This record gives sequence, structure tokens and C-alpha cells, in this order.
Amino acid sequence: MSAHTDTAGADMAGRLSRACEQLGLEADAAALAKLLNYLAQMQRWNRTYNLTAIRDPQQMLIQHLFDSMAAVGPFSEALGASEMPAKVYDVGSGGGLPGVVLAIMRPHWSVTCVDAVEKKTAFVRQMSGVLALPNLQACHARIETLAPADCNIVTSRAFASLDDFAQLAGRHVRNDGTLVAMKGKVPEDEIQALHARGEWQVDHIQPLRVPELQAERCLIWMRRSQGTL
Repeated sequence: MSAHTDTAGADMAGRLSRACEQLGLEADAAALAKLLNYLAQMQRWNRTYNLTAIRDPQQMLIQHLFDSMAAVGPFSEALGASEMPAKVYDVGSGGGLPGVVLAIMRPHWSVTCVDAVEKKTAFVRQMSGVLALPNLQACHARIETLAPADCNIVTSRAFASLDDFAQLAGRHVRNDGTLVAMKGKVPEDEIQALHARGEWQVDHIQPLRVPELQAERCLIWMRRSQGTL
């Protein structure tokens, strides 16, 4: 390994630690090492499997890791006590974003990454082994074909419009659970379409500050409208 690679690795580790501080996340050395290993594995697999359009390691760090990490705190708050077990589905997960990051940061959550592309779920399954994450599962399927999963949180990152997300994945949310879409700018037209159908409604919109990223990011929290189960 060259000195340059060492320096780049140390730089990334430092930036990752700072990002955790900025997001108010406590991460031990083992969790940080797993996050960096995940990033390295993604770069390696990406050459063959095209897991993500982002190729630059620096951009992956920000747009994949930091972006996914920004959801950990809000999800934890929504689920209450931080050590409580919870069931989370990540729909249209691709290479495991945010699912793998959630599984690393919250080992007591059971996280399932669902994707219709087999090579992507194969990668996530490999990560479960390589990163020693017994709480991480991968499921190669279309979300609408799976039996209802009774999840606390069902999330997606750039998977579909809010209405499509609710229609396809909503039945996997338990009655007191939440659908959470990770979005860029607030998609007003998507919110209107969701509300027009009437089955789900936006509970609240939570702006996110992603370390080192200038672009807007938000979480859109959705609950079943009263009277529709």
C-alpha cells in the first residue's frame, strides 16, 4: 500500500469521525471501520457490477455514507428508546443505501434491503458476511410481491414517487409504523398526488443537514390516514 493510499484512508477516517460528531452520532472504532470497509467494498464491486453511478470515492463518502448516516438520528428518535429492537425495510436499496449504514450504526435493528436487481442484493448479502452484520438481510424481490412484513419503518432513497412508494411498500408498515422517503428538495407535486389518493398523508417533513453536502435533503414522514388500515 502506498503512502498516498494511507493518507487518503486516514483522511476519509477523519472526515467520517467529524461527520458522526456533526450528526450527533456515537460510533465506536468497530463501526467506523465497518463503514470504511463498506465504502471500499462498494468501490471494488462497482467496477464489475455497476452498483452506483457515483464512481469517485470522495463523492461516495459524502453522497452515499454521509447522506445515509444523516437518517440514523431521526430514525432512532422516531423509534424511541435507542436500544429497542426494531424492524426496518429499505426498499429499492441498490447497493444497500441506507440499509447497510443503518445496520452498522444500529446493530439491534433488524434491517432488510429489498431490491429487484439480483446483483445488488448479492452485494448486500456479501456485506452482511464481510462486515459481520447478523442483523442485515437482503431480499431479491419486487416489494409488492412480498408478504406484509409488519415493519416499524419502511424507507427508501430515490426509489419512486411518494404515491408509488406508499402504494407498493405501504402494506409492510405496521399500524403504528411509518413510511419515510429520503428526498432532495421537498417534492410538492408528489405530496399533492399522495394526499389526493387519501390512504397515506405526510405527517411531517424533516430537513436534513448532510455533512460536506451543499444540496438540500429532507425526510418525508408518512402515516396512514385515519380510518384506512
